[in-house]
Amino acid sequence: MESDDPTLALSARHGVPSIDLGRFDLDPAVIRLIPTGAARKHRIVPVHRHGSTLTVAMADPRNVQAIDDLAFATGCRVTPVVAQATAIDDALARYYPDSSMDGVPARAASREKPLPGMAAAPALRDPSPVVRMVDDLLASAIERGASDIHIEPYDGEFRVRFRIDGVLHPVMAPSAGLRDAITARLKVMAKLDIAEKRLPQDGRIRLQHAAVGSGGPPRPIDLRVSSLPTLFGETLVLRILDRTQLQLDLTQLGFGAEALARFKAAIRKPWGMVLATGPTGSGKTSTLYSAIAQLNRPEVNIMTAEDPVEFNLNGVNQLLVRENIGLTFAAALRAFLRQDPNVILVGEIRDVDTAQIAVKAALTGHLVLSTLHTNDAPGAIHRLVDMGIEPFLVAASVHLVCAQRLVRRVCDGCAGPSPVSRAALTELGFGPDEAATVVPRAGSGCDACGGTGYRGRVGLYEVMELTDPLRDLILEGGSPRALRAAATRGGMATLRESGLRKIAAGVTTIDEVRRETMA
Repeated sequence: MESDDPTLALSARHGVPSIDLGRFDLDPAVIRLIPTGAARKHRIVPVHRHGSTLTVAMADPRNVQAIDDLAFATGCRVTPVVAQATAIDDALARYYPDSSMDGVPARAASREKPLPGMAAAPALRDPSPVVRMVDDLLASAIERGASDIHIEPYDGEFRVRFRIDGVLHPVMAPSAGLRDAITARLKVMAKLDIAEKRLPQDGRIRLQHAAVGSGGPPRPIDLRVSSLPTLFGETLVLRILDRTQLQLDLTQLGFGAEALARFKAAIRKPWGMVLATGPTGSGKTSTLYSAIAQLNRPEVNIMTAEDPVEFNLNGVNQLLVRENIGLTFAAALRAFLRQDPNVILVGEIRDVDTAQIAVKAALTGHLVLSTLHTNDAPGAIHRLVDMGIEPFLVAASVHLVCAQRLVRRVCDGCAGPSPVSRAALTELGFGPDEAATVVPRAGSGCDACGGTGYRGRVGLYEVMELTDPLRDLILEGGSPRALRAAATRGGMATLRESGLRKIAAGVTTIDEVRRETMA
């Protein structure tokens, strides 16, 4: 039976201790930790501090926003206890008799370079300007289509950069005095331990973002947060995961017509392995998610093991790999095989155990999609063999390998012809006839692209289908060079050739293709 005393009832319901504030004489040093305005706003009284933990009395321990605000303002981990509302009001009148203490002690005035459309923060006398500055920073990154936010402290300098279309751009230089306040605010939002500054931490922020001028409802945005202790403070990197920007249409990723037909045929097979290869940030996850979107039907059981799970896909059973508790890719794969799957996605084949189980699954009636870190498609075959997979198993299980890179698209808003010499085009790889007719495009820079001349990215794809001649070559122990030559004779377009086609079509520039491919 629930107590008639509302304080005791709240204490029992939420498992939070209750106290009688009237019996306490509170330490003035603890009282000074929380400014008058914040204490009165949230009807909260600090009771005790032990190390980095601050115990506060609240009438409603469910007020998570108040706890977050106080954790940010004080730099402490806040632990609530329940007290009667009248006792809290009496304590506020006793310990915070007037408003002369409103606000936290003044911090250094902001000298940041504001983002476009973002006003410089005033001198910080309470945490709200920092909160607004962080909110504006996140909103600006989302509006500008950034994939990552880098917040980096150096000796006497504090820098914020956005990664937009794969390239980092400096966007803000707050004063070094704001470092701790901004870092603490983001760590509170990500539910990280703000008192722990010696070890790396990982967290997640979920927020609702309404696009400027859209008039539509806010959309959910996830941010994956990584903190790393460095010489001059904690570096934070926030990966922005915006589901509305997830491209799940294979026809829009950048495949050539023949390469796309081969890829679609491979993922429609009932068993076997399809591999996506390339460096980190080359779009492998988007390619495999797009493949799953093609296969996702009520009659198909799709299971994924990912580290981390970047996007939630309806109708797909997604598992987060946690190697610290023994839930590795290999362990996940073993469990999957007892779950009657049709399609299995393995986020990455990192070791021989994972490779062996993936090959076994591919040979026993399952379609396996996964990634490897190799420079090109033929290199994936040798990578598996180097891991210890027998060549005959590789030849029998792998249907297709897709190597990829991402290059920036020319901004259509400011694009124009950018002629280069026939000799330069020939050197790049165009044939003599093509070099005589191709006129590349480039962007001059405009408001839409932020003056870069680029807007968005597109994939370059090298799709190697394992035909019988290639399988024979694998069994014979052929080198990656021999595999590449045989695949090219069989019609495989290399990454460089995929880039040349996009230059000819005016989609990207020579500089981008040179940066991401080798002749």
